[in-house]
Amino acid sequence: MSRVSVTVTVAVSFLALFISLVTVSCDVIKLPSQASKFFRTTKHNDDGDSSAGTKWAVLVAGSSGYWNYRHQADVCHAYQLLRKGGLKEENIIVFMYDDIAKNKENPRPGIIINSPNGNDVYNGVPKDYTGDDVNVDNLFAVILANKTALKGGSGKVVDSGPDDHIFIYYSDHGGPGVLGMPTSPHLYANDLIDILKKKHASGTYKSLVFYLEACESGSIFEGLLPEGLNIYATTASNAEESSWGTYCPGDDSSPPKEYETCLGDLYSVSWMEDSDQHNLQTESLHQQYELVKKRTAGSNTSYGSHVMEFGDIGLSKEMLVLYMGTNPDNENYTFVDKNSLRPPSRVTNQRDADLVHFWDKYQKAPEGSARKAEAQKQVLEAMSHRLHIDNSFLMIGKLLFGISEGPLVLNKVRPSGKPLVDDWDCLKTLVRAYERHCGSLSQYGIKHMRSIANICNAGIQVEQMEEAAMQACPTIPAGPWSSLHRGFSA
Repeated sequence: MSRVSVTVTVAVSFLALFISLVTVSCDVIKLPSQASKFFRTTKHNDDGDSSAGTKWAVLVAGSSGYWNYRHQADVCHAYQLLRKGGLKEENIIVFMYDDIAKNKENPRPGIIINSPNGNDVYNGVPKDYTGDDVNVDNLFAVILANKTALKGGSGKVVDSGPDDHIFIYYSDHGGPGVLGMPTSPHLYANDLIDILKKKHASGTYKSLVFYLEACESGSIFEGLLPEGLNIYATTASNAEESSWGTYCPGDDSSPPKEYETCLGDLYSVSWMEDSDQHNLQTESLHQQYELVKKRTAGSNTSYGSHVMEFGDIGLSKEMLVLYMGTNPDNENYTFVDKNSLRPPSRVTNQRDADLVHFWDKYQKAPEGSARKAEAQKQVLEAMSHRLHIDNSFLMIGKLLFGISEGPLVLNKVRPSGKPLVDDWDCLKTLVRAYERHCGSLSQYGIKHMRSIANICNAGIQVEQMEEAAMQACPTIPAGPWSSLHRGFSA
């Protein structure tokens, strides 16, 4: 038999084998699990995933306090997702204050859930960096694999190589140009970008993906993250809007009645619930971005945020498996564009989630009980702090720029593509000047970071800011939200 005849015979036999393997469902040809693995041509690492290098992940919950339950729930859920996807525990580094699972307010001690009917996501999550070890310095040391700079914690770092893929997920409160931390100072956008540039310069990754949940999260990358670093970032909101909590008391998908807090964040649960269901070998970053954007935008005009993308957008064509692995149970869930999860009809502004918790606690507490009195006190303290912050900035603006011009200057938004501020050192200096006289900005007050940036951009010197803050705030309020015992925000 000639070589040509043998080749044809083999080809025909191979085609017959292929036809016998495939199944037809809903007018779409699908490969069974074993067949799809057979025809896969990409390289595999020792985890069996489509990748030439090791997968690394850094998961950060940047808050503390039971009213911020959702941030640690988000991060714990992300950990479980990555473990099911095949990432090794030693390659996943978790930052969370760890004051939720065993909190006296938690109706299920030792358990954290991320959705109303969700399973426990806390079990097995490593305690890499908890309590006051959740801080900016340790986060930067972990990303740069600088073990000598670490203080406390497990000592795990992103000890990656040039062929590796890194996934960073951060869930917390934010403000223009800043991300919250349970310790002081907060994380400022320019410092984060500098660390990412250093990581790139070290040649210790092939590509890096950053998912960010926070209010005004687009401002962290807007005009700051350049192309060419092999970094793709998506954010829950643009540079000037809130992100949203979900599964909150009173929402259309409320938590179990014994819970008095939001269980998750809309952007975060959107990408995780999508990843929980689908085959991430066949879903790209871009496909997930589109699905998450649609769900996070909301179903009406009363809420919603604009999910954004920054950096090397071309990386979004890559499959999610490169960064998150994939659950083998989802092998046949391929056609993701037809599986968008339904947007909720009601969610909670991130900045109001603490009030939702205190108010729900107040309503459910028995009349005359110590718990009801405590909840009432918490509501009043939070509202008093908000009024103090808002009024002090309004007064500072008027003192610096005049009664009519003050509000205009403080609320000015720079054109798209421009960073928040020209001089980040000025921003941090004026934050400290404000807090010296008016008290802590706290998780609510960082919404005014744009005002401080605009004061810097207008050329105001620190001495002028000190004088204005002194006049606006004769004393620092005594409430816990204004306390500076945790240090300055900058």
